[in-house]
Amino acid sequence: MLLGSCALLAATSRLLVNYQEPYRSQILDYLFKPNFGASLHILKVEIGGDGQSTDGTEPSHMHYENDENYFRGYEWWLMKEAKKRNPQIKLIGLPWTFPAWIGKGENWPYDYPHVTAYYIISWILGAKQYHDLDIDYIGIWNERAFNSKYIKVLRQSLDRLGLRNIGIIAADGDWNISKEMVVDPYLNDAVQVVGAHYPGTKTVPNALLTQKKLWSSEDYSTFNDEVGAGCWARILNQNYVNGNMTSTIAWNLVASYYEDLPFGRCGLMTAQEPWSGHYKVEAPIWITAHTTQFTQPGWSYLQVDGHLEGGGSFVALTDGLGNLTIIIETMTHNHSQCIRPPLPHFNVSPQRATFYLRGSFYLVKTLQVWYSRLDFESANSILFKQLHPLDVWRGSFSIDLDVDEVYTLTTLKTGQKCSCPEPPPPQPFPSNYKDDFNIRNPPFSEAPNFADQTGVFEYFINGSDPGDHVFTLRQVVVQRPITWVSDADQTISIIGNFRWVNLTVTCDIYIEKQDDGGVFIAGRVDNGGIYVRRTKGVFFWVYADGTYRVTGDLAGEEVLMKGLSGVRASAWHTLTLNIQGASASGLLNGYPLWENVTISKPSNGWAAIGTRSFEFAQFDNFHVEAS
Repeated sequence: MLLGSCALLAATSRLLVNYQEPYRSQILDYLFKPNFGASLHILKVEIGGDGQSTDGTEPSHMHYENDENYFRGYEWWLMKEAKKRNPQIKLIGLPWTFPAWIGKGENWPYDYPHVTAYYIISWILGAKQYHDLDIDYIGIWNERAFNSKYIKVLRQSLDRLGLRNIGIIAADGDWNISKEMVVDPYLNDAVQVVGAHYPGTKTVPNALLTQKKLWSSEDYSTFNDEVGAGCWARILNQNYVNGNMTSTIAWNLVASYYEDLPFGRCGLMTAQEPWSGHYKVEAPIWITAHTTQFTQPGWSYLQVDGHLEGGGSFVALTDGLGNLTIIIETMTHNHSQCIRPPLPHFNVSPQRATFYLRGSFYLVKTLQVWYSRLDFESANSILFKQLHPLDVWRGSFSIDLDVDEVYTLTTLKTGQKCSCPEPPPPQPFPSNYKDDFNIRNPPFSEAPNFADQTGVFEYFINGSDPGDHVFTLRQVVVQRPITWVSDADQTISIIGNFRWVNLTVTCDIYIEKQDDGGVFIAGRVDNGGIYVRRTKGVFFWVYADGTYRVTGDLAGEEVLMKGLSGVRASAWHTLTLNIQGASASGLLNGYPLWENVTISKPSNGWAAIGTRSFEFAQFDNFHVEAS
């Protein structure tokens, strides 16, 4: 059973939703439209849990125990757009983090397995009820410990609700779960797919003993240049040839997050400039097409030794109805290194390969040919080009293979390399940017271009304020979630251009937490994602107790200035932060509060807003001007 190549996102499509048409639809077509571009077979999404999952946080459908909302974030929209283009696409959900109430005070999701199962199944049911989306597979906890009892509880809960057709993938880490599966028949019955991350094309004996489908359920994660394309071409074939894995899932789908966050441009294509409309269809899209345009979920791999004598590999697949697709890759070692694991040395040399077709394939007379050659010297790669058909004589044919090539040989005549008009040229983030958050029915729960790095910032309608602040942006996570990485102890959302040096940030702020609440605005913010705890910058804080601080870090440990401000909770105030060269100053409600604070580093970075702790707070009339 094949489920081909497919793609995964976790807080990595943040900027995609903000693209204007027609560019947004063009990007989605390149990813999902059959016989157009990548023609992906699977979309794996994060089940948002309010915590940091690599390049940002994704909102949960249940921030609190008595809260349910199936319209937060962008994953629902993305799944619908994928299904609209390809109704056959398979959908997978996997949590990285969980809201705090799941753990009842512990940073652990398994102490109350029925609670966790209820939460995950609520997401599945919400997908169907509110978006008519059928989830095909569900995961356990990304790259963290699995718990056999929880997996069995989840399986029983799904079955009890008639959701027997939803498969459990476990455990999205290493192969260790297979050790337990071979000695625990109930666990083995509960799991449909054994999924490992970055397996280096190798599996383990216990995984084979489970007799389950084996998947590389997260792989790639490599910068999307020609070497990234070489990595992807090699593992798409060799995960099956060496490791018997019938699906390979790329992290990430599309690089739609600020490039200076961790793992910048590690997507199959790049779309990180909604303000300009610029995007780039990178080489990995066309490498994907070599497999996905000529196979479908339900096709089967033929049992052949796919190692080529001169190095490289091939796989052969059939739909069982007479169609045949062969994919060949001859990637060299230095041109196909993935980000992980380390790649042992191997040699590939030009060769002539002869193939013999047996059984019903003996009758095949011609094969369609699609070709790519990755060029690492002059960037003149040939990507997904249709060549003349290949004649098959009495069930055999020969083909001359050079290094760093991909061929698809197929009986299918449906392949297409489509191209949209050239997108607009790249532009930096606008140097003068305003958002008053005045939108009555926002299409998304989050304001454009703000990328939450700890906490969740949502549009809010302030029913108790009849004045200028009815429509605001509100930080809504009030307890530290069950984390995947080290989220900050403060909440923060970044925006803008990482190259900014001199800038003025102004924002109206409203502290909701009495006594020890606090908020900040910031500039030259230098970090986010998995490194958010170590974020430096220039942070201007005001607190509910009437004090203020200027710090050189998000943690608030490097105090540059402090004093009294007169700010209190439950009242609106306007903060202004001005950073010019090596000096910073701050205004409160238009009047100077502090000035001439010396800034040594960082020398550049984003603008940001946030709170002192996991607490409610509101922001309005955000404005940044950079020079």
